[in-house]
Amino acid sequence: MTTIFSSMKGLNFNKVQRRASRLGLKKHFTCFFTKMTMKPSNNIWIRRQQCPCGDWKCYVKYEGDDQTSVSSQLIKNETTSTSSSSEAVFMPYVGQIFKTDEDAFEYYSNFARKNGFSIRKARSTESQNLGIYRRDFVCYRSGFNQPRKKANVEHPRDRKSVRCGCDAKLYLTKEIVNSVTQWYISQFSNVHNHELLEDDQVRLLPAYRKIQEADQERILLLSKAGFPVNRIVKVLELEKGVQPGQLPFIEKDVRNFVRTCKKSVQENDALLTEKRENDTLEFLEACKAMAERDADFVYDYTTDENSKVENISWSYADSVRAYTVFGDVVTFDTTYRSITYGLLLGVWFGIDNHGKPVFLGCALLQDESLNSFAWALQVRGHNYLFPICNCLIVYLWLSSFEQTFLRFMRGRCPQTVLTDIDSSLRDAIARELPDTKHVICSWHVHSKLSSWFMPSLGSQYEEFKAEFDMLCHLEGIEEFEHQWNHLVARFGLASDKHIALLFSYRTSWPLSYIRSYFLARSMTAEFYQSLDEFFKRILSGQTCLQLFFEQVWFAADLRNRSKEALQYMHTKTCLPIEENARSILTPYAFNALQHEIVQSMQYATTELANGSYLVRHYKKMEGEYLVIWISQDEQIHCSCKEFEHSGILCRHCLRVLTVKNYFEIPEKYILFRWRLESSLVALEDQNGQCNSDEYAQVFHSLAATLLTESLFTKERFNHVHRELTRLLEHVRNMPVSNEFASNMAANNISES
Repeated sequence: MTTIFSSMKGLNFNKVQRRASRLGLKKHFTCFFTKMTMKPSNNIWIRRQQCPCGDWKCYVKYEGDDQTSVSSQLIKNETTSTSSSSEAVFMPYVGQIFKTDEDAFEYYSNFARKNGFSIRKARSTESQNLGIYRRDFVCYRSGFNQPRKKANVEHPRDRKSVRCGCDAKLYLTKEIVNSVTQWYISQFSNVHNHELLEDDQVRLLPAYRKIQEADQERILLLSKAGFPVNRIVKVLELEKGVQPGQLPFIEKDVRNFVRTCKKSVQENDALLTEKRENDTLEFLEACKAMAERDADFVYDYTTDENSKVENISWSYADSVRAYTVFGDVVTFDTTYRSITYGLLLGVWFGIDNHGKPVFLGCALLQDESLNSFAWALQVRGHNYLFPICNCLIVYLWLSSFEQTFLRFMRGRCPQTVLTDIDSSLRDAIARELPDTKHVICSWHVHSKLSSWFMPSLGSQYEEFKAEFDMLCHLEGIEEFEHQWNHLVARFGLASDKHIALLFSYRTSWPLSYIRSYFLARSMTAEFYQSLDEFFKRILSGQTCLQLFFEQVWFAADLRNRSKEALQYMHTKTCLPIEENARSILTPYAFNALQHEIVQSMQYATTELANGSYLVRHYKKMEGEYLVIWISQDEQIHCSCKEFEHSGILCRHCLRVLTVKNYFEIPEKYILFRWRLESSLVALEDQNGQCNSDEYAQVFHSLAATLLTESLFTKERFNHVHRELTRLLEHVRNMPVSNEFASNMAANNISES
């Protein structure tokens, strides 16, 4: 890295620095330039904020974005910290002593900000013996603006000065006491001849508009990626979770900063390109080294006509093994891209039998390179000629990655692929995976609603969102389309482009259209949160692609996953079906099935002449379901399509099996993907369920006695409730018991 940056010695640093100083950005430029020369830039990942509607002016702010929440919290913390520090600042007074003149300036600046003005450094006086021995700090409106000679231009700018002769000031004098240098306030005046500003106005004064170092780098990277200044500001507001206009700097500051550093960035363009190319080669070498260590590791890449690496994809032996069990439903996430390297990140996930994401494959793609065509054409083995357009570029790299991924997974196609809204992605899946169902993830739809509809709907948005959520879960297609038209008409969205976009994708996201598609419960909020946690682990700040590769490997390695602790699964009914399922399914799958078993108790059945059943809730007269029962080969099918959708039998089928005196669920309706035996990671004590049953019996007995005793008086009940609540909180905060503690508990139970 030292060799790479040694070529920066030829830059005219002083010239650029002088220009930055004239614009009041010398500190910003120096920080950035020093950082560039001392250490490599962080590999920064951002969410793809371009709206799928195709309008480049339209961008998306994601609902529930944890990163935004974290950034927002950091800003709040910084604001709170600044506020608290300023609250501790009292009015300066003559004779007040400071260790240094900078300490005094900072103190006076904090006081000024709290009181609605800013300060600047005025005159300083020095002597040969003491050096600088006097510092004058004055109000930013002190003095008067000296008239300048106007330039010989047709329309000279007439800039009004803010200076009005304000006499507020603080004068410092240096003294040496017992060989120790200190500064004391020799004069102070807090009399202003102008109005002082409110808190929301004072932050906009130039003295308090600062672009922090992290923001400097982000601004320059976004500018390098082609973002105009106004969009850079919007991106920063979105990422930090602040309202428009609430950044600690304004658009003018960003424009000046970019203009000041632009020449330096241009001169360093070749250097940064070389750095990216070197990092990409190092990344490829890491893949080759991994392949030498692990024969089952697979990777592929493409190069351009200059033999430079463009696209890289890879997968691990664990991922290939996981795909054989959990490759029926795959989530393809293209949310993030690196603005440092200009690469789009595509990741394939499955969902395991514990409801957690399992890594299947990954790729870094040059989504705007013409040479990314080659990969798709080589893999397909055809020589098509296409017109060149951005949409086709995206389509081709998606096609190429899909084909590469399938080759990694030995040609087996998933039943269902879940993605974000993207027309090119939809077309690529339809062409390359014709037998695979394509579903738009519901969380991708809901995350965009506020950006799309809150500005136009205003106070009606929450009501719109509630109705939209209800509409998403309707079961009938005709009912969905009828309610959709009603929703559009009620909120006046007939001409809205985003409503039109959602309706054009209606066969891929509402339940009424996808209820027969197998999703294996991969559209739950819990699964989405797990995906978000995975990305947080692999997308933390890195200095190179190789470190990113190592983080992906660590997160994907099954050996680094904690063993699944077998939670105690207590039964809620006396049905043998429940007891049998508890011994076969994982806690995650059993909880889902158990919910259906409990609900099935509330349904009545009516047998039809052909042996089928009508199943209806005992209170609800509408919404009956048809359950088809074929006794010859124990087939059961319900019109609700829950088993086809999640792989878990529905309450309607379970009710019919109970009526048919089934004590166990037929083997074919307990999918291997939900069984304990399909776990990728070894389970902890699988015999713990028996001990847990003993614990449960003891606690049930104690609880029954406690309930009886506490119901005699209200005082008893309140006391028991209070103590149990306190005990429960204490137990929840205790560390998980180890094997020794579990054995001791079992012995204590047997002794008692």
